[in-house]
Amino acid sequence: MTASTTHMNAKKRIIVLAIVVIAVAAVGAGCWSLWSFYHQNLRGIGPAILPPKQDIAQLIDTREVPLTLPKGFSIGIFAKDLGTPRVLVADPNGVLIASDPSRGQVLALPDKNGDGKADETIVLADKLNRPHGLAFRCLNNACRLYVAEENAVSYYDYDATTLKLSNRIKIADLPSGGEHVTRSLLYLPPPDDRILVAIGSDCNVCHESNPQRASILSIPADGGALTEYATGLRNTVFMTIDPATNQVWGADMGRDFLGDNTPPDEINILEQGKNYGWPICYGDNVHDTAFDKNTYIRNPCMTPFETSSHINIPAHSAPLGLAFATGTGWAPDYAGNLFVSYHGSWNRITPTGYKVVRYVLNADGSMQSVEDFITGWLQSDGTALGRPTGLLLKPDGQLFVADDKAGVIYRIYRTK
Repeated sequence: MTASTTHMNAKKRIIVLAIVVIAVAAVGAGCWSLWSFYHQNLRGIGPAILPPKQDIAQLIDTREVPLTLPKGFSIGIFAKDLGTPRVLVADPNGVLIASDPSRGQVLALPDKNGDGKADETIVLADKLNRPHGLAFRCLNNACRLYVAEENAVSYYDYDATTLKLSNRIKIADLPSGGEHVTRSLLYLPPPDDRILVAIGSDCNVCHESNPQRASILSIPADGGALTEYATGLRNTVFMTIDPATNQVWGADMGRDFLGDNTPPDEINILEQGKNYGWPICYGDNVHDTAFDKNTYIRNPCMTPFETSSHINIPAHSAPLGLAFATGTGWAPDYAGNLFVSYHGSWNRITPTGYKVVRYVLNADGSMQSVEDFITGWLQSDGTALGRPTGLLLKPDGQLFVADDKAGVIYRIYRTK
């Protein structure tokens, strides 16, 4: 039995709790309100919470591939029988390291014989509190692996030869609980030598009482005070660095319950000191008047007070992993492209997402076009075979995609 049938993530628990609360209220207020809420917001919840009717790992292993990729690419199962794999990073020798929040583990997945499949699953760290974010810092032949749990950031000494962690040092306490429980990391190499920590909001939409929520914080790599890096970010679950510009990019999820098409999810270029608008603004600095009625001080959602999104994504797509294409293994027309995984909607009448897309960017980083790269997880019967999460792109033309519903990691590779 996979983790998708034995574990519900925080979002699913909140949804179920909301349904129960509404159902109890409906006893006194009448069932119409319950039906109305379900009809407007939860008709498309099936793919997110229903177990898949088929095992996608078995389908792919038997060459009944249910996923569609561009011509010239193929897909295989790199690792399976995992819990909820999320963040993927590579160690100095190219070994895949993954976080598995539902099992409280950090895993190493070596492929020593180079056959495109993990030889074994090595538990590097166990019994952690929802580990999610991972980041390597390797300087002077010494490597640390930073791990973000729901309530803390720590680093371990990492031995790339033995694939072992040792000497855990906690460098920061983080706020825990709330609607969003993932904590993500990004290492800014020297001269910065800092760790960015992304912390989602405590709610769907609200004015946070804790300034560390709905923000990205910064901490020196050796430890020290957490300081503000960027704010107004409802839930930036994944971040990456554009190798062409060294800018930090992040995927942010918009609020729920404004309908199928509002607000857009976002890709932002994250700069220190900027406010990206949540909870009063979304997308291209659009005022969220359903929540914020305050206009008497100034017109809200104006540059330079709030920063608009860089790229808008269809509402409720739930963007997660980001990866830029670099290296000689990728064809020239892929150079500098951005891949983004869409985890998929839960409160949209017609489900959306459940795919990996490719953004073709101009030299200045603006979007030229967007196209589907991998589709097929979303099924016509209201279920999903999987939900893509973290991405890891290698310079030799391989793309690894984690799937926290199917409990697998896919390997996508060029065939010509």
